[in-house]
Amino acid sequence: MSKAPRLLLVMQTEDASAGRCARQLRERGYQLEFRYPQRGESLPAGMDGYAGAIVFGGPMSANDDGKLPGIRAQLDWIPTALDSGRPFLGICLGAQLLARALGATIKPHPAGLAEIGYFPIQPVAGQTVFNANALLHVYHWHREGFDLPHGAELLATGDRFPHQAYRYGANAFGVQFHPEVQQKILETWLTEGAHDLTAPGAQSAAKQRDLHVRHDLALDQWCEGFLDEWLRN
Repeated sequence: MSKAPRLLLVMQTEDASAGRCARQLRERGYQLEFRYPQRGESLPAGMDGYAGAIVFGGPMSANDDGKLPGIRAQLDWIPTALDSGRPFLGICLGAQLLARALGATIKPHPAGLAEIGYFPIQPVAGQTVFNANALLHVYHWHREGFDLPHGAELLATGDRFPHQAYRYGANAFGVQFHPEVQQKILETWLTEGAHDLTAPGAQSAAKQRDLHVRHDLALDQWCEGFLDEWLRN
């Protein structure tokens, strides 16, 4: 019997959940290995034995490498992951860490706005990751955005933060939003992060719940197709 392929999932906090992504990956037969660099766990010296890696989001900044060794460790490790040629995905903070490792700048919105809740993103013409004929409403929870790394392909844009998804090379992707968020995660974040809902531009908890009902199925279907494309490369 062949051994199930392994994916490395890099998590930022002890209680973080990979949510929808974990479920869909396990349904595809992948074994998931979790690492927690913020608590001092090391990242692998290479990607031998892994089919790919995902770096998830967290409340810290990609610019916190001076005070958080776990952020510095990820910035140092990402080039190794990319050099392996294995599929790599950065989600929210993970996308910002990927962008910074590629030389791009991470910075707040110029007017101090947050992007917390469901907001539409606009696919860029010519890409194959999103349906070019439809807006996809995705879930966000962030205050910083990133410049597009040199050599990267922009896949989707947004009104508040223009760089919402990008591709670097054949199989490295960064998305500013949170495809892993399903109802359980949403309710946890709305409770534990209630203080952030007063930030300029943040949607109320009631509006987020309403938009979750309206848009979660489409996001679930997009994630299914995206993971298939990501893992094929």
